[in-house]
This record gives sequence, C-alpha cells and structure tokens, in this order.
Amino acid sequence: MLRTLYPPIEPYESGMLDVGEGHSIYYERSGMPGGKPAVFLHGGPGGGIAPEHRSLFDPDLYDVMLFDQRGCGRSTPHAGIEANTTWHLVTDIERLRALAGAETWLVFGGSWGSTLALAYAETHPERVSELVLRGIYTCTQPELDWFYQFGVSEMFPDKWERFVAPIPEPERHDIMAAYHRRLTGDDPDVQVAAARAWSLYEGETISLLPDAGRAAQHDEGHYALAFARLEVHYFMNGCWLEPNQLLRDIGRIRHVPGTIVHGRYDMPCPARYAYALHKAWPEADFHLIEGAGHAYSEPGILDRLVRATDRYAGKPSEAG
Repeated sequence: MLRTLYPPIEPYESGMLDVGEGHSIYYERSGMPGGKPAVFLHGGPGGGIAPEHRSLFDPDLYDVMLFDQRGCGRSTPHAGIEANTTWHLVTDIERLRALAGAETWLVFGGSWGSTLALAYAETHPERVSELVLRGIYTCTQPELDWFYQFGVSEMFPDKWERFVAPIPEPERHDIMAAYHRRLTGDDPDVQVAAARAWSLYEGETISLLPDAGRAAQHDEGHYALAFARLEVHYFMNGCWLEPNQLLRDIGRIRHVPGTIVHGRYDMPCPARYAYALHKAWPEADFHLIEGAGHAYSEPGILDRLVRATDRYAGKPSEAG
C-alpha cells in the first residue's frame, strides 16, 4: 500500500529570526520536541513552506524545523533579492540548527530544495545525519535551458505559448534575461504581470496530471512575485555555484546515508541529472518513480519520501 502524508499538525513553536542584512526569516517547529532533528528545505527558490510539509515526518518521532527562505512566504522583505544567495541560505540553515540545539540533523529537500540541501551538506557534512532528496536539480546551464529556452516547450506547447507571450519576439532568444529585466524593473504592474506568467508556467508543468489548486496558487500575484523574482535572480546567477559543483564535490558526503527520489517524467528537472547523482553517489538509495512528474505530492514519489523519513527515524518498514 502506498504511504501518504501523516495527519495535519500545528507547529509547537514559531517565530522570526533576524539573519542580518535586512532579512528576517520565518521558522516553525513541529512534531515531538526533543525528537529526531530534521530540517525541511522548500523549492523555488521562492516557493515557501506549506502546512502539508510538516506531515512528511512522523510527528511522534521527529522534531522538524521548517522555514521560509529569504524573501518568500512570511519572511521579510517580501521578494527581496538583496543579500539573497545560495550561500546566505546555507548560513541561515546553520543559524537555525544552532537555534534548534541540534548537533546533526536530517536534511530533506525537494527541487531547488535538493540543490540547497546538497550545497549545505557539502559545506557542513559534519552536521548532516541523513539526506532525503526529491526532484534533483543541480542548477547547470543545460538544466536552465531545458526549462526556460527549449525542451519543456516541446512537451507543453500551449503552456509555453502563454509563457513567452509577454516577451516580444526580438527578446525571445534569451527568455530568462527578458524576464529578469521585467521582474527587477521599476514598474510594479509589469513586475506582477511577468511574475504571474513565469510562476504559472512552472505551476502547470510540474506534475504528470493537471492540478487546478496548484495553478491557482502560482497565478496569485503576491505568491508569484516572490517566486518569480527569486527564481530569476538565482538562475541568472547560476545559483552562485561553480560549473558542476554539486556533483564534483559529492565525495564530501558519500558517507552520509541518503535517499534520492525522482519522477521518470519530471519536466522541470530531467531524470538524467538525478541519475548522474545516483552514479556519483551509489551508496544512496535511488528510486526513479514510474508514472510521476516533479511534484512531491504525486503518489509514487510521496510513498518513497515518507518511507525514507520513517526508516531514518528507526521506524519498522511496512510492506509495499
């Protein structure tokens, strides 16, 4: 039987942490105080956390830290891109670990969260007890080109047509740069219009089957502005990673127990990069899920994620 989310749970603690340089990040802790420490890294960049993310962990076994990364969710300033890089976020995770009083913790990241999880783990391998990674994204130029220039356009021609509609023909040779100009410009109306188009394109292409609720969230202006501005800010800067850095430095964490879960038909993050991570890190469990796209909520993906968090907490496995 496929595993699903644990029942909804409310945080037992929440607050704002001043991380300097004008940023304050929202964090919350759920589950069992003093249980197995874990941190959840959301996607995007700019996606923010949701109540459902708490339920990926057995609340009787885990003490889970969730937080909105700089510039999104309830963190402030909203959609702020100053002092907002991969390495700022890695430092923020360390601040949160210290706040939680954890010597080591399980790091769970999906999509962009998998990128950040790898960057954090390779920087602080001594602080990571296990890694659970979903929808692998290593932020290389070919991955960016596939989603934002040519690739997914061939799978979703209708969504692509709407995505490029705000960009005049002469600028379409570099869609990302064209969106960057609009999302970082001075006209708030242009920013929001561009943000909604950018965000909706992703919201409608990340699962095997359409999800009207997700599309509506990605089309909402406040959410879309942080999501799109932060994504284009990070991606225009290559996520501040050296070429192929995450696979190059995988030797730093090959001793860490890990689980890699990826959908066969993941559009934003082609499976070849998850497979490359598997080949570079053969010690980690690798699950390529048939009949699944990118979203963590797809049944086969969710099943493997929950089984992984259960196993790393020492919970006996169920058949299936």
